[in-house]
Amino acid sequence: MAKKLRIDKVLSNLGYGSRADLKKYCKQGLIKINGKTISNPGTQVDTEIDKIEFDNKEVKYREFIYLMMNKPDGYLSATFDKRDPIVLDLIDSSYLTFEPFPVGRLDKDTEGLLVLTNDGQLAHRVLSPKKHVPKTYYAKIDGLVTDEDIKAFEEGVTLDDGYETMPAQLKILKSDDLSEIELTIHEGKFHQVKRMFESVGKKVVYLKRLSMGKLNLDESLNLGEYRELTDDEVKLIEER
Repeated sequence: MAKKLRIDKVLSNLGYGSRADLKKYCKQGLIKINGKTISNPGTQVDTEIDKIEFDNKEVKYREFIYLMMNKPDGYLSATFDKRDPIVLDLIDSSYLTFEPFPVGRLDKDTEGLLVLTNDGQLAHRVLSPKKHVPKTYYAKIDGLVTDEDIKAFEEGVTLDDGYETMPAQLKILKSDDLSEIELTIHEGKFHQVKRMFESVGKKVVYLKRLSMGKLNLDESLNLGEYRELTDDEVKLIEER
């Protein structure tokens, strides 16, 4: 499908400068479309067909970006906060020009898989309560996690506000005074994993998201690192 846009909008979206900057660059003869130097910053360009050059280097346009981050402790899954650092503080400015935002939230003290994009429709589909996109977490629990907890989570538990959770799949990795588990949930209530364990008298002391849909965290990413998703990985986000 053809995508006609003003050339100054295309280049400003990609971080080449403000509209005023691009007007100046046009006068300097730095911008070409299909080999022809253009002087009008309002010139329309088909981003899927036309060849765009800036200072004799080809420009690759894309509308959306998709990033996978291994979120560290201490950062808010937000686009702005007056007090605390946010995950966007970790993103290079070349990506910030696309105005990405987190798809869903991880608590400030929660680590692991966080997807950031500027694709609002994808985010809406993933977060829709009707979709029930699964999310799997690894957690350390203060308290002995037992087969009774597995059964309780399979049936759904009642949270502190009276909400009855959907069935969840609990896997015990280590059962001790400090237990280790994996938990897959199919909804995204506020502090849900922590509140589910509170409902059975236990406390989460460490939490890390491992997957969303069928997209798994790239374990080669250190905390705070991120990379672009492949086209195939983007599709995995919504799969159940």
